[in-house]
Amino acid sequence: MKEGCHERGAGPPREEQSMKSKASMGACLGPAIFLFFLSSANIVLAQSSGDQSSSQTAQPAAIPEAKSAAAADASKPTQTKNFTLEGAQVWVDTGISLEPGQRFAVTSEGSLRYTDAKADNGPDGLTRGFKDLIRILPYNGAGRGAVIGRIGDADIAQPFVIGVKKEIVAPVSGKLALGINQSDVDTGTGSYTVKVEVYAVDASAPREVAKEVSNIPGVDNRLFEKIPRRIGDKAGNAGDMVNFLILGDEDQMKNVFTTAGWVKVDASVQETVLAGFIASMSKESYLTMPMSQLYLFGRPQDYGWAHAEPITVVASRNHLRVWKAPFTVNGQMLWVGAATHDIGFEKDQRNNGLTHKIDPDIDLEKDYVQKTLSSTGLVAEVTHFSPKQPMLEARTATGGTFHSNGQVLVMKLSDAAKTSASSNNK
Repeated sequence: MKEGCHERGAGPPREEQSMKSKASMGACLGPAIFLFFLSSANIVLAQSSGDQSSSQTAQPAAIPEAKSAAAADASKPTQTKNFTLEGAQVWVDTGISLEPGQRFAVTSEGSLRYTDAKADNGPDGLTRGFKDLIRILPYNGAGRGAVIGRIGDADIAQPFVIGVKKEIVAPVSGKLALGINQSDVDTGTGSYTVKVEVYAVDASAPREVAKEVSNIPGVDNRLFEKIPRRIGDKAGNAGDMVNFLILGDEDQMKNVFTTAGWVKVDASVQETVLAGFIASMSKESYLTMPMSQLYLFGRPQDYGWAHAEPITVVASRNHLRVWKAPFTVNGQMLWVGAATHDIGFEKDQRNNGLTHKIDPDIDLEKDYVQKTLSSTGLVAEVTHFSPKQPMLEARTATGGTFHSNGQVLVMKLSDAAKTSASSNNK
């Protein structure tokens, strides 16, 4: 694979490019991938036609639920609202503003009917089947037609399943939206009645909000003297710009990306095909098709993460690579990353082959990384650092151009990320 060449789906849109890839999912599939998809589909149908399948790939970490009625705040709700979710809709803005740590309870009733379904379904949705692999659902971990929710900006907020009943603690501030887990071109008939009860902020379990700070101790020009400005290919050709740093241990780093809806990218094609696409019915198994290995600190990336829609994976994806630095910052583990956004194809100047074209305004992808990770409530501090002689414009190893304001995003992860990661590993 060439630099930036990943076989995966169109990235969930940044604000400037919201939702435009979903309408053309079939058009982005290359012939080889499409044939692979069809052949894999036949294998799955032959092996488990009609079976309910559970995803074997990582799902975004769940929005934290209230632990129990006894542990939850016993006071009466500060506000109660009722809503009707019509089958022809996907999302409804409730107008309810939530704060970090605020508990709310949602109950749903009613039914929908899809033209290809054998029976009506309730708020928990339909049992997931083979076609869910190719449907564009807001939340892949739940059945079609399930009641779902999200908090905050529609372009970056990660949906969560509600179903018939759920109590949730808001991880971040933002407007609450309720929805039906369906595509806007494949809606059902019927409706759900949903009641939302909002309680006071739970002071005993606050969630940190990413705080913009002027500087983070240890992040200075002396640090950047030890960090290469660019990553490269195996031959040493300079490539993408190093444009973000993360301070936190390995579990914290993995937890914040997973919670933000990023998917860990597989390391090899064989692992992806055999363990991912065929063995799993999850969209993420298609999304995790591998990205090429690039180098920093003399070795390939330690992790690759992608944020994308599954079907348009070939042409477009939000993606990044991270390396563990061989040194620490004030005793804290440092992760060095390069994030870019694939937007199409272009000629590889090294060998006249075909490679992915990145959005030349790479600061947009840097901002996208900040917004998605900060939306988790697991980032404590954020700053932007301008190293000496900042990189403003350059070419990738494949010949593509990019430009930047030269600033590097720096995010310090919160203790909540460590606590959450520990509980997720149990």
